[in-house]
Formats: sequence, C-alpha cells, structure tokens
Amino acid sequence: MYPNDGFRELDRQECLSLLARPQIGRIVHTRKALPAVLPVNFGLDDGAVVLRTSAASELARAIDGVVVAFEADEVDAVAQSGWSVVVTGRATVVTDPAEHERLRRVGPRSWAPSAREVFVRIEPELVTGRELVGGRTLYGADLPV
Repeated sequence: MYPNDGFRELDRQECLSLLARPQIGRIVHTRKALPAVLPVNFGLDDGAVVLRTSAASELARAIDGVVVAFEADEVDAVAQSGWSVVVTGRATVVTDPAEHERLRRVGPRSWAPSAREVFVRIEPELVTGRELVGGRTLYGADLPV
C-alpha cells in the first residue's frame, strides 16, 4: 500500500473485530497439489476462526493439521469501499469431547447440517487486513473537497 492509494492497513485487533461481523468467508487450502477455495460459514472463538462441517467431508480431511488461509470481507459496490481480512494458521479438527460439546452450544451452526459434524479451529498465526475507502485516492478518483 502506498500513500494516497485509497487503502489503509488494518492492525490485528481491527481485523479480528471486523471478522465478528460477516457469517461467510472463504477457506483456502490445497487439494491434489492445487489451490482450492471454498465458501464456508464460520464463527470466532477466543480469536480463532471456527468452522463446522460434516465429519465425512473432504474439507475436514484435507485441512486437519495443515496451514490454511481464511478470508472474509464486506464490500459496498456503490460507495466503492470495503475491507478484507486474511487469517493464516494451522487448522485442526477439535477432538476433545468437552470442547466439541462447548462449541456445539456456542459455535457456528452449519448451513448444511449432517448426522455427524466436527468443528475445525484455525489458530491465527498471521492476521492481515486492509480497508478501501472509496473516493480517497489521488489516482483515478476525486478527493473529497
């Protein structure tokens, strides 16, 4: 990001606060040695991103124990503004029965429920974000007067 390019870097706390707003994000992982991106609903739990999915899902098997990226954003096309946050960290399937039960009560609800579900926790090792503020750049748009 450059001065007057219309973007503002967000600090870690701003990023985590913004992640509390949307319900849908995208998980980025590797499938057959190629990048894969899937939309998922999610929640936050003590600063970690938590997903709920079928225990038999390809996703749960593919990301357990590996480093993934998770991205969520909000965009206002009319105002040409918005933000994007990326969390990078190790994803693990929650195996502790007490933790699973707690997340079942307070964690995200699956939009596609299945008979046997697991929770996947992504511990944030790197959290980055940026905000685009429409109309606030020297290049290609008018600055407010």
